[in-house]
Amino acid sequence: MGSKWKKAKVALGLNLCMFVPRTLDDDSPPATVVSERLSDAALLSPANWDTGSSRSTTPVPSLHGLKLSKSASKSSKQTCPICLTKMKQGSGHAIFTAECSHSFHFHCIASNVKHGNQICPVCRAKWKEIPLSGPSLDPIPARVSPSPVNWPQNDALMAVVHRLPLPLPLPHPRRDLNRRHIVPLYQASEPGLFDDDESLNHQPAVSERSPCNKSTENTDAVKAMEIKTYPEVSAAPGPNTYSNFTVLVHLKATAAAAKGQNLGRNQASLTPISQTPRAPVDLVTVLDVSGSMAGTKLALLKRAMGFVIQNLGTNDRLSVIAFSSTARRLFPLCKMTDSGRQLALQAVNSLVANGGTNIAEGLRKGAKIMEDRKEKNPVASIILLSDGQDNYTVSGSETQPNYQLLLPISISGRDNSGFQIPVHTFGFGADHDASSMHSISETSGGTFSFIETEAVLQDAFAQCIGGLLSVVVQELQVEIECIHPNLSIVSLKAGSYPSRMVSDGRKGFIDVGDLYADEERDFLVSVNVPATSGNETSLIKVKCVYKDPLTQETAILESEEVKIERPEIAGEVVMSLEVDRQRNRLQAAEAMAEARVAAEQGDLTGAVLILENCRKMLAETISAKSHDRLCVALDAELKEMQERMASRHVYEASGRAYILSGLSSHSWQRATARGDSTDRSSLVQAYQTPSMAEMLTRSQAMLLGSPSGQRLLQPLLSFRSQPSPR
Repeated sequence: MGSKWKKAKVALGLNLCMFVPRTLDDDSPPATVVSERLSDAALLSPANWDTGSSRSTTPVPSLHGLKLSKSASKSSKQTCPICLTKMKQGSGHAIFTAECSHSFHFHCIASNVKHGNQICPVCRAKWKEIPLSGPSLDPIPARVSPSPVNWPQNDALMAVVHRLPLPLPLPHPRRDLNRRHIVPLYQASEPGLFDDDESLNHQPAVSERSPCNKSTENTDAVKAMEIKTYPEVSAAPGPNTYSNFTVLVHLKATAAAAKGQNLGRNQASLTPISQTPRAPVDLVTVLDVSGSMAGTKLALLKRAMGFVIQNLGTNDRLSVIAFSSTARRLFPLCKMTDSGRQLALQAVNSLVANGGTNIAEGLRKGAKIMEDRKEKNPVASIILLSDGQDNYTVSGSETQPNYQLLLPISISGRDNSGFQIPVHTFGFGADHDASSMHSISETSGGTFSFIETEAVLQDAFAQCIGGLLSVVVQELQVEIECIHPNLSIVSLKAGSYPSRMVSDGRKGFIDVGDLYADEERDFLVSVNVPATSGNETSLIKVKCVYKDPLTQETAILESEEVKIERPEIAGEVVMSLEVDRQRNRLQAAEAMAEARVAAEQGDLTGAVLILENCRKMLAETISAKSHDRLCVALDAELKEMQERMASRHVYEASGRAYILSGLSSHSWQRATARGDSTDRSSLVQAYQTPSMAEMLTRSQAMLLGSPSGQRLLQPLLSFRSQPSPR
């Protein structure tokens, strides 16, 4: 048995096997199935979120359910990869066979290429000859069972969904008149102005007090932030001057105090998200439902969105944009009450996959929802997920594509208003455009996560919303002011956060924005320190100005002056471990960026050498010799990046996305999902907050808490997903 299972696992890992569900036309004897069934409707139904409850599931594929790719190839010739319906000669639909040998309904592929797309939706090959047709409307996809045909992903999870459920019953019209316009995708006409968001009748009145004069009276708000400073050494000889003396500014958003609770660190970490007062969120998810998302990916996306919907509060509002060749709003911003959740689940569950990938149109509508809304929750964010490359706005043939074209002006900052709505992007699988997804997130102030293994899509979403549902500080601006009259700021090392200095170098500013509960930020300030005959030198003072998202009051918090002793004779110099640790983080991030540039230029050997030299440098630092956890994690991350640059194929499939997600995490000092989560632990990394960890635990408990979930996910937990053919 062990030998057979080993062979089966090897075949799965090499994508040589495919699970083909038994149909009514199949005369073969039925395979042995388990009694428990898990359908997409059950996964998304609010009644089945208790992992201990019994529920009906689709059979988990066993060894008897695996057939060789010959059967799959035969089936692929009978099924259109875009609309997923059967193709038969003489059925009234023309069939187009491309030069790469993949066949499609003529009207399906004509709709896909009418905007100039010349890339095969299946194998990503570029076509020289394309089907042409006159203007026509995109056909409405039939509600059919997604068939696991031509799928490069692991097919063990195809048991999640095999057919779309019937629509959920609508609430009584008199009880919920304001939601009567929410109908499944492809059935509703969109208004020209997205100002039909649900009213925020729960919002308390904004305080009328003067922000500046009354800020010190807002005791809880002041406690929402902590400032600590660390000079690189506590004492330096007075007769000496220092041209690049470093001071670490450490900030932390304290969750418990900001909510008026006197909880210790451990207690605050264990407080359930649903039971702590927090700022409500406006969330727009922009989801790729192109043809390449059919089957396993779409099933897992629906399940992940079900998790998001179930974990939003009744004062949070959600809207969903689905995009392929075009984009469509499934429903307006509505509160996630019981009826709101039901309607959101119904809309998400109605999604089908077809067409191309028009990321720009999806983002345009997502931004329009945020711009047109009549009322605003204190926190707002956009989540973008895609598994492919934009075929409409950014041409794949360009050597240096302009990814800024994918972003609406209001998000990109080209209207000089700066970003206000961060876009957190998720690259799904080996074929997504990591460079464009990273560019979108970096420009908007969001993070980029790389989902390499299908099984952790929900975990990645969970970690992200765990942060969004715990914002305790907004519009944070950090001001650094020199105290000594002969002191000046040389540089501010703030990663991706916008920073600036006044002309005389006496003041510097860093725009941080929102902070999640228990999030920390570290910035290195370099100053010129003059010689002195005194006993000490005052260096800098730090001031934080921010807004409390619950009360909308502005608060000001100032640090004490940073001073160092200035003795005549130098004693033993002890370097600050905190400063050394953050220097290592910044140097590792710089090495990652340099290695990425080298790899993009084709010099993988040089890229690996850059990372290796950085690892050697880190090993000689005092924090490494002290076995500092951050330093150990940085070394492991750099080593992983070296392995993902072993060849051009490996770099294209996963190396680029892994490095970019790491850069995103370090530059914003915020947790991202990255790489292959085979052991389900790669999401647990630096910058993860207790709220993120708690939401991640919820996700994993739901996925792994039941025997059916364990059986479904076990094959993917054993292997890395293979990149699909291009």
